[in-house]
Parts: sequence; structure tokens; C-alpha cells
Amino acid sequence: MNTVYEYKKMVQETARRSYQEGLVAGTSGNVSFFDRENDLMYITPSNLDYSVMTPEDIMVTDLSGNVVEGVHKPSSEWRLHAEIYKAKQEVCSVIHTHSPYATGFAIVHEGIPLILVEMLPFLGGDVPVARFGLPGTDAVGINAAAALHNRNAALLENHGVVATGARCEQAYLRAVYVEDAAKAYHFARLMGKPIEITPEDEAYLRNKYNLPPREC
Repeated sequence: MNTVYEYKKMVQETARRSYQEGLVAGTSGNVSFFDRENDLMYITPSNLDYSVMTPEDIMVTDLSGNVVEGVHKPSSEWRLHAEIYKAKQEVCSVIHTHSPYATGFAIVHEGIPLILVEMLPFLGGDVPVARFGLPGTDAVGINAAAALHNRNAALLENHGVVATGARCEQAYLRAVYVEDAAKAYHFARLMGKPIEITPEDEAYLRNKYNLPPREC
């Protein structure tokens, strides 16, 4: 059976990996896991260096931001995580990163089209852009949740990336794939005009991976 410490360790280790991978810098970004059985959110603390963060530093709150356990302040972006958990019942982990290539597209308000086959099974298709919401407000989470309809990751206008999963490991891998797709798309545009996967091939792949049809 999973314990409180194991949940905290899972979140802390995911945050550390995201820092080592270069998905975040300094104390930016945040990671959470939602224990739906007990309605408790385990989330990284605010303004604490990932290199010194321990499982004991992970905060436990409810979806209203009330602290249940911990000695720090929860991430200032806890509302982003909470709104996604409210809207997407299949999601139990959220990671928010500032990975540079993907964030570059978020800054110009441009999504990442379906250019790689692996974007379908890992991300659900292309990577859309969520409308801007002021950091730390309900709006950033509500807008992100809307963009995540039938998707596992999205860009946040002028902010960064959000990726979701059933566990922290899955959310983390999806955040990595977002940055990989953004980097590939960036280089493709430097070399010429990127060619997207055709609608016919996308429909075939969606059926192969048991994904819902693309909405017009």
C-alpha cells in the first residue's frame, strides 16, 4: 500500500529529475500528485531549490489550498494543479515546466502541430496553447484544463508547459516529449517548411492507439 512518505518521495524525485533534465531552472516549475482516495494533493513547496529538496519538504493540501501537512508554503501555482484535477478525473499527476523550446512557442502563442508519430500515444496529438491566465490565479488552471481536452499536455501562453498523467512518472515523460517535439519543430522550421502528419494517417494512428477521433 502507498504511504504518505512514498507519495512525497515520488513528487520530490520527479521534481529533481525535471531540474536535472533542464525542464526547469532555479526554483521555477512545480510537480504534484493527487491521492483521489483521500482527496489530498502532494505538491512541491514554493521557492525551494530542487537540489536540496527532500521528501519531507513536499506539502500536502486539499484542492482548496488548505495545508494539511508540511512546514513550507505550497507552490504558488497550486491552483493550476487543482483545477486540472477537478476537470480531468483520469489525471493524478501534474507537472508544470519552463522547458526552453516549448516555452518559446508558448511565448509566441503558437502550438506544436502533429509532426511526430510518438506525439499521438504520448501526448494525445498536437500540443495546443492555453489562453493566458495570471500566475497563481484560478484562471491559469481553468484555461489549462480547457486546452487539455483530449490531450495530455499543453502550452501556457507566456508561461510554460503543463503535462499530466496517472502517475508522476507518466506526467514527467510527457513533459519530456513536449520539449522534444518543440525542439524538433524548431529545427525543422529552420531547415524548411515542416510537414505535418496527414489527416488520413492521423486517423489510422488514432485507431491503432485507441485514441478518440480528432475534433474539428
